[in-house]
Amino acid sequence: MTRGLLPAVCCFEFQFPFSQTMKSRISAELSVSRMFQLAKPDGAACTPFKPDPAFKNGTMEMTTRLTWNEEKILQKLLGNVSLSLFYKSSVHKCSIENMLDMCNHQGSTITVIYLPNCIVGAFLFGHYPQMDKNCRNQNYSFYFSLNNTRTTEVFNVEAQIDSEKLAFYSSNEIIFSLIPHESKVFIHQSLKIELGIQHFTSSNYLECEVFRVEGINDDKGYIRRITGVVQYRNGLLAELRGYRPYADLVSEINILLLGPVGSGKSSFFNSVKSVFRGHLTRQAAVGSDVTSITEMYRIYSIKDGKDGKSPPFTLCDTMGLDEKEGVGLCMDDIPHILNGCVPDRYHFSPQQPITCDHPTFITSPSLKDRIHCVAYVLDINCINSLSSKMVAKFKQVQKIILSCGVPQVALLTKVKNYHEVLQEDFLNMNTSMTSQSQIKKIQKMLKIPIYNILMVENYALEWEQDPLKDILILSALRQMLRAADDYLEDLPQRRIRFFFR
Repeated sequence: MTRGLLPAVCCFEFQFPFSQTMKSRISAELSVSRMFQLAKPDGAACTPFKPDPAFKNGTMEMTTRLTWNEEKILQKLLGNVSLSLFYKSSVHKCSIENMLDMCNHQGSTITVIYLPNCIVGAFLFGHYPQMDKNCRNQNYSFYFSLNNTRTTEVFNVEAQIDSEKLAFYSSNEIIFSLIPHESKVFIHQSLKIELGIQHFTSSNYLECEVFRVEGINDDKGYIRRITGVVQYRNGLLAELRGYRPYADLVSEINILLLGPVGSGKSSFFNSVKSVFRGHLTRQAAVGSDVTSITEMYRIYSIKDGKDGKSPPFTLCDTMGLDEKEGVGLCMDDIPHILNGCVPDRYHFSPQQPITCDHPTFITSPSLKDRIHCVAYVLDINCINSLSSKMVAKFKQVQKIILSCGVPQVALLTKVKNYHEVLQEDFLNMNTSMTSQSQIKKIQKMLKIPIYNILMVENYALEWEQDPLKDILILSALRQMLRAADDYLEDLPQRRIRFFFR
């Protein structure tokens, strides 16, 4: 068998001992990203060729039902791999023997099952299990569901094939099984809940496809980190969904984002919202112009995509800081913002700060109106080139914030080498991700402890989410909320009584 690649198509030429007609060249033109291959890896012999109804006029057409976006999501889930479709139930015989014959010795695979309203499946690390033998790599495999471009994962898969079905076990109980000759699927109610498909009642599936996962690292430690990233991301999201401010002193935490023009303040809000909504969103306008895109004071809340409720925190976006006087956020506005006197959608004026005579000025703010944590947002790539005037401006801002007693963190954005965390323990992000020079410079400039210097890579031009980016975003948000809780806990009782009067 020879295979040639053309710019837009993939051509195969097969030579087998059939009739003269069958010896003629069979050309299969498929998109390169979804190409069908009969060759098996690891030197395994090919399955003997059998005439198939899908061959029409010498051409075999086999295309996945996955959309481009769905395929990209699954590829990202496993670390930017490629997927090669080699089994499709509507093309090949619907029997467990035929499925096993096609899937045997293919290496790591993704089995995708199309239900009427969603997609479910399983990733199996290593070869498909042999008949009546368990898969030995269950700790590195997982189930998933794909619903409206959102993925949900459940880990620890143990697969076994018998004469009728492909079954997946948990604690010696079948929780997921596929019966090819009947085009039926069984999903245990507990797994339905975990995958977010508890309303699925039909036992029939529309199609089953199996993909070979190409380009995946065979190191089990790598697979553990890949799956561990998703688990850790889901755990962080669950923790923040269950968050409540310290002692219920306020209904929600207000986090103020301060930083130069183009540092990523609005992008951070958009990124946090995207993680909670489950898809990318860009509510706040962003840009990198020399003048600030944000001219209004915005108090952003977020609706969770899971239940529609708003988590108990807001992100407050301001006009960008500028090293020049009379440009950017006015210094005299900052105390009023911190004290909760500035309303949402107030239009900033660099030369004219808000005063108590302004018609929307909040004259008697309560504790819930105040800022509970300030995040200095800086582009990590620009730290070493900060001008002396901008450093002086930051120190001026910090003096105001310290006088109000509000806790501070530094948020370093545009961290391009964030994927380094896969090579290390992703829990130790500060040492894994970037050189310490930027961190040390910020620590020296702002006198902020290293544990409060946070790093993220905001969503900008992407079409789908990245669990590693989500981890950085959620970890930064969690540390901001912890700093705010420390602030609330440290408030003297007399000040609390004053705020609640």
